[in-house]
Amino acid sequence: MRKNLNKNSLIRYSRQIILKNIGTFGQKKILKAKVLIVGAGGLGCPIADLLTRSGVGEIGIIDYDKINLSNIHRQTLYSTKDVNKYKVDVVKKRLNLINKDVKINTYNKKANEKNLNNIIKKYDIIVDGSDNFKTKFLINKFSLKLKKILIVGAISKFDGHIFTFDFK
Repeated sequence: MRKNLNKNSLIRYSRQIILKNIGTFGQKKILKAKVLIVGAGGLGCPIADLLTRSGVGEIGIIDYDKINLSNIHRQTLYSTKDVNKYKVDVVKKRLNLINKDVKINTYNKKANEKNLNNIIKKYDIIVDGSDNFKTKFLINKFSLKLKKILIVGAISKFDGHIFTFDFK
């Protein structure tokens, strides 16, 4: 995992670096960021993909599901060859192909009261891509307790919502 901008990094991230509100200072912050994504489904896949491409230094992904055929059309990191494999295992392999400099941590487990505190405390930003209210409430509880930035996404049919909470 690179924390500095070498020649390859400058080329790879050049389109971000030229943006007025990012520049080299902002890209260095991105390279040092640690983001946890809860859920590797319809929201988690594109989020993990784009964060990896942008150079986020460390990404954690927690999910306990296996890929099924009905996931393929909307969960962008999976193919039919991945059916019956654990989502986090496939995501890690795909993300490593996209950007080997990003550290990918996977948690093949259901987010719950016992494990979420220890996982969330390792990250700066928490992204909730979960698909049930019980998990969403737990993520909120521990993000608030640990004073994290929480980004909550939700999709229902053709409607989507995103909320950001800065509990710092």
